[in-house]
Amino acid sequence: MAVLGKAAILQAIEQGTITITPFCLERVGPASVDLTLARTFRVFRKVHQVITVGDDTDYRDYTDRIEIADGSSILIMPGETVLGITEERLRLGPGLCGWLEGRSRFARLGLMVHISAPFMGPGIDSQQVLEMSNFGPAPLAVAPGLPICQFVFQKLDGSERYEGRFAGQSHSSF
Repeated sequence: MAVLGKAAILQAIEQGTITITPFCLERVGPASVDLTLARTFRVFRKVHQVITVGDDTDYRDYTDRIEIADGSSILIMPGETVLGITEERLRLGPGLCGWLEGRSRFARLGLMVHISAPFMGPGIDSQQVLEMSNFGPAPLAVAPGLPICQFVFQKLDGSERYEGRFAGQSHSSF
């Protein structure tokens, strides 16, 4: 299974095997595509109960959805986790899967952009939810439009398709 380079990514986009909406050519790197942060976030409420982690546990029961105004940012305090979502909707055709990864320039500040579950299965057609945590010593301000993460495309040996719980997630279901 090979990681797609820039030429292969662009060819797959041209052929419709990869769809990124909206698409910005300048965000295509040598082996990935940068995705930007949207204006919608989910901030955890202060809860005074134990959250039982299980298949039916829903993060929306413990978070408030907020929209950030243009030109504004959201502050992530040390030790805090905030959920964000990418502006871009990503669709992978048959034979492709991939990995959503943070960017080292932000990791060096203590920002973990996608703390768990970076694998994206074949056939996804969704905006990507980001579990952003500040592991650094200072508050971090992140703003919509920031190229916050990168998607690495990989060829799949098979024709399987993801049809799980978060298939088709978007701003409206986030």
